[in-house]
Amino acid sequence: MQLKLIPAAVFVAAALAFPACAQAQSWSGKASYYSMGGRTASGVRHDPGKMTAAHRTAAFGTQLKVTNLTNKRTTIVTVTDRGPFIRGRVIDVSTRAADVLGFRRAGVVSVLVETMK
Repeated sequence: MQLKLIPAAVFVAAALAFPACAQAQSWSGKASYYSMGGRTASGVRHDPGKMTAAHRTAAFGTQLKVTNLTNKRTTIVTVTDRGPFIRGRVIDVSTRAADVLGFRRAGVVSVLVETMK
């Protein structure tokens, strides 16, 4: 199977074309964490100490409630980046959020992600 790379501009354009709805949305799947340096897709500098996340479709600035389904820990993160781009993963959270959710050592965990009203 050949992977096709899609420019980040396409994801940004899609996010702007479909702003966050008034309806609540939820996703379930795997979460991972990241601590990369540099700028995020929204243009802000990534800070691993803040409660932020990367999501494929949620608008930048959207607050998401993330629940670790293994230990039932929950936290609120703000979408500042795009991703994850690995099949089965629904969100990448910052290092700080992974610590709060209790899965930094495991690296990947099953989660429920819900938009905040």
